[in-house]
Amino acid sequence: MGRPDTPERAGDPAAASATGSNGVPATRAPDATPAAVPAGRGEAQCHPHAAYGVTIRSELGPLAALRADPDADTALGGTPATAVLVPGYSGSKEDFAPLIDAITAGGIGVLALDLPGQYESPGPEVETDYHPARLGPVIAGIVADEEAAGRRVLLLGHSYGGLVARAAVLAGASVRGLTLMDTGPGELPMGRRRTQLDVLEPVLRRRGIDAVIALRDAGGEWSSTDPQVVALLRERLRRSTVAGLLGMGDALRAEQDRTAELVAAVRTRRVPCLVVCGLEDDAWPVSMQRTMADRLEAEFAAVPRAAHAPNVENPAALLDVLVPTWRTWLRDDILG
Repeated sequence: MGRPDTPERAGDPAAASATGSNGVPATRAPDATPAAVPAGRGEAQCHPHAAYGVTIRSELGPLAALRADPDADTALGGTPATAVLVPGYSGSKEDFAPLIDAITAGGIGVLALDLPGQYESPGPEVETDYHPARLGPVIAGIVADEEAAGRRVLLLGHSYGGLVARAAVLAGASVRGLTLMDTGPGELPMGRRRTQLDVLEPVLRRRGIDAVIALRDAGGEWSSTDPQVVALLRERLRRSTVAGLLGMGDALRAEQDRTAELVAAVRTRRVPCLVVCGLEDDAWPVSMQRTMADRLEAEFAAVPRAAHAPNVENPAALLDVLVPTWRTWLRDDILG
């Protein structure tokens, strides 16, 4: 299990397309709380925010994280709530920078994590320790510690982090809502991103991270991104562990469809779920994610002008989905 954290203080207004599990437009919660803090597209992972750095202790070692406290004036009352945000493959806590201040303005705290082995967080040397079945209990431990500290938890996982968040719930994480963002029911389908993993694995294994960075530079992968953001993306990839990238990459190509298990878990515990993705997601097809939502009897939303990372591609539209949905879940939780 994780243990309490140690402080180290250091828009696009378009609405998303949301439907219920039956494909009918979902009824938006009667909560007009706005995403009050604009989230600029171009700043992406470098978007300014009011969070402070903390270190979260976990069973796989310390994890760097960003914590932000909720706005007391907009909180719903009852036990405080925190959104625990889990990044994807080769990601980090900074992927959620454009969301932080708007979530806290909606009365919900934020704890954005590195996974073990990502960016500023060390990790084990065993590749299988980075599979969802191993990382899920790590996140479940962090959720348990948040609960022990008197905070209700809303859990969000992006991409590979969605597979980890699912594993956390299956490991018993006591969450008041689960959001799966740009993730699928199992392994990454064939396509550009799967091919990229296949191509980069032998390079990473034989020549290391610097060779992978050189290939990404040569391919122009970061050519259209702000230089400050490029510098951050390059640095966090360089500081990530080889074992972590290899282990997560292997799991992305082998993870089983565990949706049926998740359906049983969330029904038994009455955990509300949301599946949300970019309208142009090029990892797991949008149709596949919608089907997963149907199986979970979850709300579904597709964010316009976004692909696999609406959190940085169109954060304002994503926030228009997340904040009202989460506030409704919390209100329903208070009412019982």
